[in-house]
Amino acid sequence: MNPDQPLDLSQLVEVDRIIHEPARAAIMAVLYGVESADFKFLLETTQLTKGNLSVHARKLQAAEYLTIEKSFLNNYPHTRYSMTKLGRAAFKAYVEKLKWLSKAMEGK
Repeated sequence: MNPDQPLDLSQLVEVDRIIHEPARAAIMAVLYGVESADFKFLLETTQLTKGNLSVHARKLQAAEYLTIEKSFLNNYPHTRYSMTKLGRAAFKAYVEKLKWLSKAMEGK
């Protein structure tokens, strides 16, 4: 990378804005490493509030990046989240963009 040339950040503009929000990125990062997770596990690992977790999970569901399954377990509501194939591919592409940015910045 030539230090006299400006850094080309055009690829960063194309970053997935659904995932880029920190709470949603945290949810996606947790789900990327597991087959599925329940509400309590996501709540504890992301450190989000119950309301924030619910709102951001629904946005990811609307983008078809994750599925939300609601059921009852021992007469208590039980919510389970799983990343879809589309979500997995989108998160991988998102991480690759961030890696690219990191490498590009190292050269400056």
